[in-house]
Amino acid sequence: MSPIEKIHHVAYRCKDAKQTVLWYEKHLGMRFVLAISENEVPSTKAPDPYMHVFLDAGAGNVLAFFELPGQAEMDRDRNTPTWVQHLAFKVDSYQALVETRERLQAAGIEVIGPTDHTLFKSIYFFDPNGHRLELAFDCGTPEMHQRLDAVKWEMLEEWSQTRRAPQHAAWMHDGSQSVPT
Repeated sequence: MSPIEKIHHVAYRCKDAKQTVLWYEKHLGMRFVLAISENEVPSTKAPDPYMHVFLDAGAGNVLAFFELPGQAEMDRDRNTPTWVQHLAFKVDSYQALVETRERLQAAGIEVIGPTDHTLFKSIYFFDPNGHRLELAFDCGTPEMHQRLDAVKWEMLEEWSQTRRAPQHAAWMHDGSQSVPT
């Protein structure tokens, strides 16, 4: 049994803590809940001033950011495509997804989607720090989830041997969007 109860917080780096807090409040409605600032890193004792800000991401989830003015300019992993590293937030309806897309676009933020992933529909965009964000609305049926659960280990094993996409769940992308019997 795992001792993990839930994620306490997820932390990313930001270019400007105040700008980041204001952006997340304005565009995603996240409430600013805490700021911690030190001149020395508590875990390593390294002299490295930082501002650590925390935002309410709903349902007890917390998104945090570090502004690190003493470090080299923030960058991303150049060996990983921009679509891979992202943070996905769940929304409660397709309408919320579309309305958020419209608000973001009206604010001049480029948005991709809605993209249909069969189990969920989502939109993608970047925050002012260059972090890719996703908003997702779950729309998969229990039968779809059950079918995927039944083949997850076979898929993982096939992938580990071939490094090619297994076709156990091709029904998700072949246009039928129905669960085979």
